Amino acid sequence: MTDDFQLQAPPLVFPGQAGPESAYRVAHDLLERRAAREALEVVEPALEQDPTSYGLRMLRAWAFLIRVQLEKAEAELTELVAENPADDWARHALGRALERQSRLRDALPHLRLAAAMSGDPEHEVAVLRVERRLAETGETSYDDLT
Repeated sequence: MTDDFQLQAPPLVFPGQAGPESAYRVAHDLLERRAAREALEVVEPALEQDPTSYGLRMLRAWAFLIRVQLEKAEAELTELVAENPADDWARHALGRALERQSRLRDALPHLRLAAAMSGDPEHEVAVLRVERRLAETGETSYDDLT
């Protein structure tokens, strides 16, 4: 045997590693770490393979929110909410995207529905925050908010 010969093991490939399922797991992990650009680099090719994937589209919307690409997030979330009106996360995220664009009146119904559906204290805080901002700016009175 010669010294230049090296034994090289093949790369490990697990079932489902190359498909959209793997992209979902990787992108979700990246988004939890606030690495939105990297997550989009994973999600976009997977969506080319499966453009109707609700989960991948939700991750893309989340990435758009992190990157403050609010119009893109709003467009994606509007479609997701139309497809599944009972998805409290998508509805809350749509409300937040609208709120961050200072479209408080448009945001409030989505935030209220998400809070009612989920019972999540963070969703309830978002409702109170938007209601307060509407009242403070004079767009509505506190009495009209009930």
